[in-house]
Amino acid sequence: MALYHPDIYDASRPVPSYWEQNAPLPQHRFQPLQNEQRCEVAIIGGGYTGLSAALHLARDYGIEARVLEAGHIGWGASGRNGGFCCMPATKLSIAELIRRYGVEETQHFYRAQREAIELVERLSEEEDIDYEKCGDGILEVAHKASRMRALGEDQGALKKLFGIESDLIEKKALQASYFDCAELEGGLKVHLGFGLNPIKFVAGLAQAAARRGAVIHGKSAVSGWEKVNGLHRLITPQGTLCADRVIVAVNGFIREQLNPTLDAAALPAISNIIVTRALSEDELKAHAWQNTSPAVTTKALHNYFRLLPDKRFLIGGRGDYRGSDESGKIMRSKLEARFRQLFPHWQEVPVTHFWRGLVCVTRSLLPRIGRLEDDPSVWYGFGYHGNGVCNAPWAGKMIATNLAGANRDLAGIPKVMRGLSSSFVFPGLRLWMLRAAYAYYRVKDAV
Repeated sequence: MALYHPDIYDASRPVPSYWEQNAPLPQHRFQPLQNEQRCEVAIIGGGYTGLSAALHLARDYGIEARVLEAGHIGWGASGRNGGFCCMPATKLSIAELIRRYGVEETQHFYRAQREAIELVERLSEEEDIDYEKCGDGILEVAHKASRMRALGEDQGALKKLFGIESDLIEKKALQASYFDCAELEGGLKVHLGFGLNPIKFVAGLAQAAARRGAVIHGKSAVSGWEKVNGLHRLITPQGTLCADRVIVAVNGFIREQLNPTLDAAALPAISNIIVTRALSEDELKAHAWQNTSPAVTTKALHNYFRLLPDKRFLIGGRGDYRGSDESGKIMRSKLEARFRQLFPHWQEVPVTHFWRGLVCVTRSLLPRIGRLEDDPSVWYGFGYHGNGVCNAPWAGKMIATNLAGANRDLAGIPKVMRGLSSSFVFPGLRLWMLRAAYAYYRVKDAV
């Protein structure tokens, strides 16, 4: 039984995103799997994680890999996110990470976060991927004056512990040099990260992986998985793929019962996005807009927003607990209302696009990368907590490197991300757990 309504998992339906309608991926190269095929490594999921793994396996190690994607390439979160290439891939604060894991492991985690962002830039150069990079950092906007103290503490920790530069910006300076909106009491600009066009990035990864020798199949959802005589057998609508090893790279769009161990380790959560028509110069001046860097609010249930290169405005936020088309209409109305609350001078600006997708939360509130203890031939990477644009390609690269034997014992992967964390005790109640978490975060945001 699916966790959400079937509407949100229907891979036969196009994604009504701004990205897809303005830069569609050429799909004719990625035909469905036909008949019975054989490969060394089968990859379930044609998003950033799976495509990066396929690219690095084929290019760096000469390992034959085939990718199986349920929809068209880029159909999942990798093609429909907000295009925030930033850190960190966790809901835990720096102080919480240090309390749980110590300073050294927290530093290792943040080094990996930097490496992930740098990997996106390096792949762009190596594989000639034009993903419309914009901005020179990420802005975290304090929605209450009391949050400036926490941002100041983050600034000190980022510099002292991780060598990451940032600027603490008071309210008037932020309004004068970046933008103005409701619920703005200052902010922190971290000089690491940028915005990009997610569909162009996933398209570039797919084309690079195929060019380097990986085989990619769209419209090839895995409906059955068995292991016979040491060989994995993945069943799709039109064919069967046999492989020595399998990488599960589906993140929030994991199908229930695909692998019982992974089912209980992942909690998909809905995220919604709207995009407006292009804003005029007068409309931009109304909110003193002079910023190309992505921004996020300090709320636990935060909003994230950015001005796109063509002057359209994108804003996103967390969604509902159903995933049906009808609930989507309700969430669109709520997100539009939130947009107009934050930017009151844009009351009459029409919204042209609305879409949604699934991010992935884990019980540890950190990504999980590794292989199954009861079957080391099965690898996985998931749980990016809404920051998969850079963390997913990095996870794919690390899986490829370790699978190929270039590293031993998951070397290079921080311990805080390595292996599976504790499973959700009652997987069937995960949405109720999500409801409880959101209720807690609403109270926390109001304080």
